[in-house]
Amino acid sequence: MGPAMDDTRPIFLQIAERIEDDIIEGTLEEEAQAPSTTQIAAFYHINPATAAKGVNLLVDEGILYKKRGIGMFVATGAREIALTKRKEQFFEQYIINLVREANRLGITTEQLNDMIKKGAAQQ
Repeated sequence: MGPAMDDTRPIFLQIAERIEDDIIEGTLEEEAQAPSTTQIAAFYHINPATAAKGVNLLVDEGILYKKRGIGMFVATGAREIALTKRKEQFFEQYIINLVREANRLGITTEQLNDMIKKGAAQQ
């Protein structure tokens, strides 16, 4: 049985994110062949059409490209594209909410910065 999927989010998005994770972490290098939709479907026990939807999302974003008759490959610059996308998501999901909640609680920007530094020091 492949790794479990999160029931709260579309599977094709999770597939795309897992491939992006491998690219960001360097497990899947630029210009290397990416797993086929058949391999992905078998590994995660999902429908091949769902796997293809996740792969095609990455093609649309310029992270993967198809070599006709050979398969999918990681594009040159894919890691930077994925990192930029993830940083934007991080800002929207975490920073905006963090600042909103800090304002609601009367925490100043200086206090918030101190909290972040304290948190970073504990890592």
